[in-house]
Amino acid sequence: MHYTRLLVIAILVLSFASPSYAQEAATASTGKGGFGLGIIVGNPTGVSFKKWVGANKAIDGAAAWKFSGDGYLQVHADLLFHNFKWIDARWPVYYGVGAVIGIGDDFLLGARVPIGISHLFESAPFDVFLEVVPRLDLIPDTDFDLDAAIGFRYYFGG
Repeated sequence: MHYTRLLVIAILVLSFASPSYAQEAATASTGKGGFGLGIIVGNPTGVSFKKWVGANKAIDGAAAWKFSGDGYLQVHADLLFHNFKWIDARWPVYYGVGAVIGIGDDFLLGARVPIGISHLFESAPFDVFLEVVPRLDLIPDTDFDLDAAIGFRYYFGG
């Protein structure tokens, strides 16, 4: 359990390390920080969305099919923090916290900690992303799981 505490502390510390040009980078590449809609492929696979809500913050989520076990519908949403300095302003690294609900043979409720990287295109309102998401399922049983996916979104403007 001490790994979970360390990860939460790291996320909180890193969330304060955002550069001032973050909103400009997000705005230029995603249609004024607007709403993005696209697909996520991996485990889970489905429809993905993202809405920028600040200079380095966004809310994302998906309604997707999880292929583990008998399979089930997974709906998740995350609050993400982007760091535009670690690699490049067009390649922000992101991390965050979120929740997941699974609807299948059993009802699932859990917490997510997404970690990923996206590419913000300079001349088009698209982004592509790759993420790995450690997950702590709380209901019906306490269990650890791992989601991983790639995806892209088209931004409709802000």
